[in-house]
Amino acid sequence: MNTLLLPPPLLHLRHRLLHVPPPPPFLHHRHRFLLSATSQQLNFTAINGDEQDPYDVALLPNPHYNFTPLLTFLSTHYTPSHPSDPDPPTRIDPDELRLAESYGAVPGPLWHSLIKSLASSPSSFSSAYALVTWLQRHNLCFSYELLYSILISALGRNEKLYEAFLLSQSQSLTPLTYNALIGACARNDDLEKALNLMERMRRDGYQSDYVNYSLVIQSLMRNNSLDVSILEKLYGEMEADRIELDGQLFNDVIAGFTKAGDIDRALFFLGMMQGNGLSPKTSTIVGIVNELGNLGRVEEAEAVFEELKEGGLRPRTRAYNALLKGYVKVGALKDAEHIVSEMERSGVLPDEHTYSLLIDAYGNAGRWESARIVLKEMEANNVKPNCYVFARILASYRDKGEWQRSFQVLKEMKNCGVSPNRQFYNVMIDTFGKYNCLEHMMGAFERMKVEGIEPDVVTWNTLIDCHCKQGHHNTAHELFEEMQESGCLPCTTTYNIMLNSFGVQELWDDLNELLGKMQSQGLLPNVITYTTLVDIYGQSGRFNDAIECLEAMKSAGLKPSCTMYNALINAYAQKGLSEQAVNAFRVMRGDGLKPSLLALNSLVNAFGEDRRDAEAFAVLHYMKENDLKPDVVTYTTLMKALIRVEKYEKVHVVWCSS
Repeated sequence: MNTLLLPPPLLHLRHRLLHVPPPPPFLHHRHRFLLSATSQQLNFTAINGDEQDPYDVALLPNPHYNFTPLLTFLSTHYTPSHPSDPDPPTRIDPDELRLAESYGAVPGPLWHSLIKSLASSPSSFSSAYALVTWLQRHNLCFSYELLYSILISALGRNEKLYEAFLLSQSQSLTPLTYNALIGACARNDDLEKALNLMERMRRDGYQSDYVNYSLVIQSLMRNNSLDVSILEKLYGEMEADRIELDGQLFNDVIAGFTKAGDIDRALFFLGMMQGNGLSPKTSTIVGIVNELGNLGRVEEAEAVFEELKEGGLRPRTRAYNALLKGYVKVGALKDAEHIVSEMERSGVLPDEHTYSLLIDAYGNAGRWESARIVLKEMEANNVKPNCYVFARILASYRDKGEWQRSFQVLKEMKNCGVSPNRQFYNVMIDTFGKYNCLEHMMGAFERMKVEGIEPDVVTWNTLIDCHCKQGHHNTAHELFEEMQESGCLPCTTTYNIMLNSFGVQELWDDLNELLGKMQSQGLLPNVITYTTLVDIYGQSGRFNDAIECLEAMKSAGLKPSCTMYNALINAYAQKGLSEQAVNAFRVMRGDGLKPSLLALNSLVNAFGEDRRDAEAFAVLHYMKENDLKPDVVTYTTLMKALIRVEKYEKVHVVWCSS
């Protein structure tokens, strides 16, 4: 039956319709459907929103329909058929046919809005799915791919990605369903599927929606999976498809490159965005200023910060802190003081982070009294110092060699009513350990446990490492066992420390057992692990084992470092094996590594130990040709080589040239 010949559906209105004037130009409203639990009457409530709905139901005539009979029928008498195989019309029940005829004049956008409303809640999603199949069965609404894309998007928003994929298989993928599925994957942080779908979509000759690029980049940022190469690939696709970047996508691209560490590329896109007449978000600008500050590029950070103000945006505390962090990084104390003063003049209140950075600046400059004044100012402004502030003060004392002030910091901390936390104790333990105050270090550790603060892996690693460096290997091993008994799992760094301890003691069976235990726990050896093994094997003369480690590292896909080759060359040098040292040096060059002064000094020592003074001086000549300045160790080692071959008359010449 031709639905165009059917009479219009009966309208069930609660109130008499009032004349509503049309909305002013460019003013859009977003509509939501609210299904009352008592009357089951579908109404429309207009609310303001930032997101514009392409289907403005407010502009449609008679937007009030009673969908209660339809929804009741779908929930009680209707079983959705497979979308790709709908029942033929001859099998339709007459009552259902009459129901379909009564809704024949409902506009398509109204169906879209109803499906969006039903699909937005998990409890009514089955009704939305039934409605889509019912509409398709009766040809009441066209663009069914749009209806299925609405369902797929809703499943993605409700973290039902598996169900979204199942639903997508019921229809051939079209641009709309492709984009909905990609968006669902990105929202659920399944980046591999999202990127694969985008690639497949391009192979099918379709163009991905620009919104999906934003969602993918946002997911990369959430998962800290940002890589410059991925971002460049995504932007290359956008360029190839001539996708015009909107404000949100520009912001995401800039933030992505910033977090990936390619600040120059981020600045390039910032300039492009501004050239297109778009304004970046404050958070985007703050991210750039923060990264420039981290890199010590404070002049550029200042320029971007000024652009923020000139653009009519008022910098907040976080923006000022980003610039302040840069000044602290480069030691620009006056600039740091100036930006804090400007902050206060602008009516922006400093927070804990502001004061912490300022204390850092004074601590780095050795102005401890000024740091204490900042603490007093914090109290006056009702900003209570936290443990981080005192931990930074303690770290500053540690780096200046004034470990005795640790007790004073702890006292001031308690006077301010701040209790030490794990971070503070970790800094204190590290401070005592660096200056070989093992008794104080263990005292801080015991005090930490008495106060009910559980040591973490950083605490245990510091304790074990400090005892190993002092040659207290038995105590280090006891701490390693105690760590595991307490339920704290060792990390790769812990195993690296213990491997070095066993190697120094030449406990090779224990070392191999520990290495096996490390791998059984799913911890893979890293570059430091292999470097440690090469060093201890080389120092013990087990050069075959050292070479095996080097090869195993390469086969694992890890690139050997200069430090590793330095250790191997030095080990050969200690044994006077100059030929082997030269071979290791050649392999180092073959791996594309630039020789360091340390490696060349070890090579000079190898030739000296082997009584090959001519080759030792050839290394000196090589240094000068390659713009590597010989140091005191170089000349001292050369003089030792001359003394070893009893060429005393040349020692004085080397001494004078040094």
